[in-house]
Amino acid sequence: MTMPWRGTGVEQFPGVPAWGAPTSRRPPEPFPVVPLGGIDPQWAWGGADGSGVRVCILDSGVDASHPLVGGVEGAFSIVLDDTGALAVAAVEPADSAGHGTACAGIIRSIAPAAAITSMRVLTDAATGTGHALLTGLDWAINEGFDVINLSLATTKADYILALYELADRAYFRRCTLVVSAHNLPVRSFPWPFAAVLSVASHDQEDPMLHYYNPAPPVEFLARGVAVPVAWANGKVVRSTGNSFASPHIAGLCALILGKHPWLTPAQLKSVLYLTARNVTDSSGEDHVPA
Repeated sequence: MTMPWRGTGVEQFPGVPAWGAPTSRRPPEPFPVVPLGGIDPQWAWGGADGSGVRVCILDSGVDASHPLVGGVEGAFSIVLDDTGALAVAAVEPADSAGHGTACAGIIRSIAPAAAITSMRVLTDAATGTGHALLTGLDWAINEGFDVINLSLATTKADYILALYELADRAYFRRCTLVVSAHNLPVRSFPWPFAAVLSVASHDQEDPMLHYYNPAPPVEFLARGVAVPVAWANGKVVRSTGNSFASPHIAGLCALILGKHPWLTPAQLKSVLYLTARNVTDSSGEDHVPA
């Protein structure tokens, strides 16, 4: 079934301003999402495995043969075409740096049935350019992925406006951008944008445990300290950083969207807020795992 936001636009009525609609003649489309009151982890992702959700990882690539990854739906990379311009090309699902494989393994551990696609925008040294990031992110949004994980950031102010516009476009196309905050207190992007889900680390071992930060721009905290992660050459290492907190939230997003595919990014963010361990429910109790 094609979701309405993936189909053609709603026909406009001549003479009606773009910000209005004659609902007396044509009622709005039904929107089957339950009210957000009473939401808890069981409602949000209980019994879900991420089926039907497409996740794109913009990173250093993904080693699909790693046992903790278990295959990918597709693998792509930013390349130079014959004219010297940046382009997207299908590649073998490999990752010499290990960083993207680590993110994929975390997402797979939380949402095992989610379809993972790799978009390589970083080099073997896990470095990259702003142009490559913009090209890869633009492609992922156009492809309509449900969740896009960005465990990276740029400090180059020249890319702020373009990243801001892409983040807004993703938001309105229902592509949820999950972005790690920078590990250092430096000015970087796009994690501070309101249209994305920004994530930093907590130091507890529960992979499903997340907290809401009432003092954004970092909005959520997830496991990111001494995390056992898939790595290059089939290894498993322990690593620390916000890069590994972000895919924990991306995995949770995949679980929630697998169970409630109609949720918008704004509603998805609200569900994460309402299920955060430090947010009390209507009875005044902290939430418990599903």
